[in-house]
Amino acid sequence: MVPFLDLKKINDSFQPRLGEAIMHTVQSGWYLLGEEVDGFEKDYASYIGTSHCVSCANGLDALTLIFRAYIELGVMKPGDEVIVQGDTYIATFLAISECGLIPVAVDVDPVTLQIDIDKMKEALTAKTRAVAIVHLYGRCAFSEEIARFCRKNDLKLIEDNAQAAGCKFSSDRRTGSLGDAAGHSFYPGKNLGALGDGGAVTTDDPKLARMVRTLAFYGSEKKYIFNYCGRNSRLDEIQAAALRIKLPRLDEDNMRRREIAKKYQSEITNPDVILPYPDDDKAGENNVFHIFPILAKDRDSMQEKLREKGIQTLIHYPVAPHLQKCYKGKIPVRFPLSVAEHIADHELSLPISPVMTDEEVNMVIDALNHPF
Repeated sequence: MVPFLDLKKINDSFQPRLGEAIMHTVQSGWYLLGEEVDGFEKDYASYIGTSHCVSCANGLDALTLIFRAYIELGVMKPGDEVIVQGDTYIATFLAISECGLIPVAVDVDPVTLQIDIDKMKEALTAKTRAVAIVHLYGRCAFSEEIARFCRKNDLKLIEDNAQAAGCKFSSDRRTGSLGDAAGHSFYPGKNLGALGDGGAVTTDDPKLARMVRTLAFYGSEKKYIFNYCGRNSRLDEIQAAALRIKLPRLDEDNMRRREIAKKYQSEITNPDVILPYPDDDKAGENNVFHIFPILAKDRDSMQEKLREKGIQTLIHYPVAPHLQKCYKGKIPVRFPLSVAEHIADHELSLPISPVMTDEEVNMVIDALNHPF
């Protein structure tokens, strides 16, 4: 069997250093807000290329804290609008709406599977205060055109970098450092995964970083003094220690993902499968392939055939956020989202990870090319 993602094998590949780091942390007697968290924040800020990194409990909190911080700083207010692509995990939407802001969904480009820039421009209104781009599946969604649009219209550019740790826009600029602020997730299945939940905010804005840190610590800058109604959102010392062991190998692991993706793209020939991304994608240089999505003519049937051949796949995501029951009648759907809805109906994610063997990759390719 080829598992979709063998987390045990991934974590075993970091032994014995991973186990030693965890045991060192356990034996230290200090489990929150200590040297490991401080060290990881410095390490990750340096890696991403920002002045500040504020860790928190998970990726949803990271995005929510960004929007909440902008509200407390007077940059946004409840009722303001945030343009966001319609094809994403619901967390991007939840972070916006939880703060009383309005997610305005726009369609995605059918080739890149990222936000459609023309549709983004059409969505601009007098209430728009930000654009949230999602580096979905691990591919960089940023462009200089998006940045110019945001500067011209005085909009904050927020990156959802939950799926793209280590991805680059150019040789010296990584996702997570391209906009005004970025939310990151260290959920175990991510390219940089902890042993539980974890998240972070990266930014070059010292005021925003300070407000995010304050809100994540109950709304307190000084012990027992609360100027804001905050929350408790922390990365613990054990997770930080694990992430510090994994971070130095992230680029190498992402390179292995690119190798697998390139083989998929060149050797999958099933006519009922649409492969992602254009031919001029520079062999995935702007993609860390957190997920390798295909679009299948009959997705559910293909998933079942692959399961019978021992290939585990997942679907990301079968119902677009704007069609979820929790948002019915609560957010505006001003534009057709036909591409996003088509992706939801046809997307199938193939196994991809830095610990997959060449034999396993060939098994996936063979099963797809000969499903019967």
